[in-house]
Amino acid sequence: MLQKPKILVIKIGSNVLTKEGGRPDIERMSSLVTQIASLKSDGIKVLLVSSGAVAFGRGEIKLPEKIDPILKKQIWASSGQIELINTYKGLFKKHDVAISQILVTKEDFRDRKHYLNMRNCLLGLITQGIVPVINENDTVAITELMFTDNDELASLTAAMVNADSLILLTNVDGIFDGNPSDPKSKLISLIGNKMPDLEEVISPIKSSFGRGGMLTKTNMAKKAAELGIQVWIANGKKENILFDVINQKAASTFFEPNPKKQSTKKWLAHGDQYFKGEVVINEGAKNALASNKISSLLPVGIISVKGDFSKGDIIRITDESGVKIGLGKAEYPSPIAQEKIGLKNQKPFIHYDYLYLFQNA
Repeated sequence: MLQKPKILVIKIGSNVLTKEGGRPDIERMSSLVTQIASLKSDGIKVLLVSSGAVAFGRGEIKLPEKIDPILKKQIWASSGQIELINTYKGLFKKHDVAISQILVTKEDFRDRKHYLNMRNCLLGLITQGIVPVINENDTVAITELMFTDNDELASLTAAMVNADSLILLTNVDGIFDGNPSDPKSKLISLIGNKMPDLEEVISPIKSSFGRGGMLTKTNMAKKAAELGIQVWIANGKKENILFDVINQKAASTFFEPNPKKQSTKKWLAHGDQYFKGEVVINEGAKNALASNKISSLLPVGIISVKGDFSKGDIIRITDESGVKIGLGKAEYPSPIAQEKIGLKNQKPFIHYDYLYLFQNA
């Protein structure tokens, strides 16, 4: 059942914000800003995750071909971000809407305290009617800690602020059962709770500006929907697309949400790239976690502990065959965890409230 958004995260991709050849599409930006301002006036709290810094920078600064690609991107991002945010500021000002700039890296989502500080800041901004414009800090992000693309950042942000809705705007109508450019391909308008595996039918084509592709969008949308967030993938190049998506008039792909999960579970759900250690558990512990009973992970069910971690760090849980079962927050550091392996009558290593199990486990 579709619900009217209360907290909405909108992600705008690079190809939505640029014309052919990479020049900024100010008219498109202006149209989207007008729609966002209208949604705000209707009582919806909006957070904007916007690509475009590198594309804007590329249009501003010409660099020699021989420059290191990472350095080239950093230069374009640091220059283009100024142009991007100033353009947004001017467009939103016409509607008397204040904005703020938030630049993040994956490290900001790794530490629970840091995560909560950022969450409180974002919630404070939208409570005051300010639209946060969020982007990856490409200037300082290193390759292994880069987001796959801003679809991942948008999904993380939606989980962080307990948003009920997420719209991913790209330059196609949604997920197709083949290459979107093939006339025979059909739009998949609804992806239900059971989340079918769509990897075989989704085009692997990536955009010329972004890092990700449609498969990334699908995976991030599925993860957000699993956490209880309603998600649309839609064509940001179309007029009035935000209005039409929310009013169910747009050609798009809608991901049906599961029941909502508590906020700590949402933080953990995206932690598979941020974990600091790993525990292997026995079959008895695996069955206990998978049962309908509320179960924490106890040391008696742990076979081995890997990694150097502190209390509060994210830990990955696997079975004896190496199958990933879930993620959790460590209740004590690795040296103590090592000492307690297999012992009975111990406090939980991962409490149920800080335990997230993968759907396919």
